[in-house]
Parts: sequence; C-alpha cells; structure tokens
Amino acid sequence: QVRLVESGGGLVQAGGSLRLSCAASGRAFSSYAMAWFRQAPGKERVCVAAISWSRGNKYYADSVKGRFTISRDDAKNTLYLQMNSLKPEDTAVYYCAAAVTYSASVYFQNLDDYNYWGQGTQVTVSS
Repeated sequence: QVRLVESGGGLVQAGGSLRLSCAASGRAFSSYAMAWFRQAPGKERVCVAAISWSRGNKYYADSVKGRFTISRDDAKNTLYLQMNSLKPEDTAVYYCAAAVTYSASVYFQNLDDYNYWGQGTQVTVSS
C-alpha cells in the first residue's frame, strides 16, 4: 500500500511557476512508476507527465513539454512537478499517481494503469 499526499498548488499569474510535491508513505516507493495527472472542470483526467522507477525514463504531454519537469527523490519518497511558464489552460486539479510495475524502465500514460492516487491539489492560473 502507498499513500500519496500532494501539496504546492495555488493561484499564480500566467507566466509564473509552481512546484508540486507528492509525498509517499508505505513501502517500496522506489519501485513504483509515478505520474502527474490533471483534471479540469468538465474534462477527463489526463496524464501530463510520467516517470519510470529507474533509468530516468520520462513522458510529457505535448501541452506541457518544455515547460514542466517531473522528477523523483526516492530517498525522500517524494515526486515533484516543476511547472514554469504557466498558462490559464493549465488550471486544473493535479493528481499524483503510483503504479505497481516490475519493470524499471516503463511508465504509463493511462490512468487505468495506476493503482494509487492522491487527493489532488488545485492549480489556478490567472490571465
């Protein structure tokens, strides 16, 4: 079992930056593939960034590529999402997710592949 708690959301002006954190409790954080999803009002939850549990393989949605950076600190059991050059269309609830996998190099983009979810943190970008 893994418990995930997000933090770092808030209100920011367009062009600003935020860093989201996801603190994980439970065993074997270092062997979970991790991801950040977001869900805007009336829209589906989509993956914006994902990372494998080893070998540093990463995925970014086209909409955030070059602006967002996903990283993990396994010593601290924490996942991060650095968000720069924020746009109003980035406004959403951001969720951290963990997937059980025996492969060190894989990540997942589909929410159905994830076993554990945080409660979400609101990010609002004003124009």
